[in-house]
Amino acid sequence: MEIKRKPQWLRVKMEDLQKEEAVKRMLKDLSLNTVCQEANCPNRIECFSNKTATFMILGTQCSRNCRFCNVSNDALEPVDPKEPENVAKATQELGLKHVVVTSVTRDDLPDGGAGHFAKVIKAIRAVDMEIAIEVLIPDFQGDVQALKKVIDAKPDIINHNIETIPRMYAKVRPQADYKQSLEVLGNVKNLDASIFTKSGIMVGLGETPEEIHQVMKDLRDYQCDFLTVGQYLAPSTEHYPVEDYITPEAFKAYKEKGESFGFSFVASDPLVRSSYKAADMLETKSQAED
Repeated sequence: MEIKRKPQWLRVKMEDLQKEEAVKRMLKDLSLNTVCQEANCPNRIECFSNKTATFMILGTQCSRNCRFCNVSNDALEPVDPKEPENVAKATQELGLKHVVVTSVTRDDLPDGGAGHFAKVIKAIRAVDMEIAIEVLIPDFQGDVQALKKVIDAKPDIINHNIETIPRMYAKVRPQADYKQSLEVLGNVKNLDASIFTKSGIMVGLGETPEEIHQVMKDLRDYQCDFLTVGQYLAPSTEHYPVEDYITPEAFKAYKEKGESFGFSFVASDPLVRSSYKAADMLETKSQAED
């Protein structure tokens, strides 16, 4: 199989490595994980250098095996009861004003880990009520009562990634369901319309612009507020291959199309990921409402 060569616009700049190492040491001392490291995010050096990170709770092993993801699916780990307190402590030590918390998928847990998400949110609120909290959640297998546990903890943003077009689900996300993911976002609004919702799409998997436009329309039909669009990068030759490298001009067109559908904020760029510059979306939305 021929591996496509990355174009110039996908080169990642090296930032201050000393700052990055300081953040990594602190996370290790608190037994915390970040999706930045586990998913091999291309922005991790930039984010660590700016003393920001997306915390990944509920262990480092996933109960699913999506073909696009670098998170492993070995033996599942027990839930760490100290994790909520440690995430709150790290938030305080990093001086964060916008915290992103995500997790591996834990289909083995009765509520999919929703109650643990709620404990983390409450622990951060106990440290500082002014901190904006965003959670990037799995689908909880469509369990509305599990989702309600997260909603009742009142994060500012609930993000659930749609990831790709419906046609690609069987190939890259076989244990998920497109309509169920849309319903997760819709159920957030049905249960608490004050919480902002967000989703993300990867491109470069072989989709057409028209198929991406339809996903955007579907997301807006379920009242999704924010959208991220980024280039898919295969973590290894064992993962689903990159079909196309989408040009910056095409990403700009996706941004404009998303805005025309009514998203409050669209981040569309080759290196955009779910939580990249996440605070900008909430700030823009708040300014628009003032």
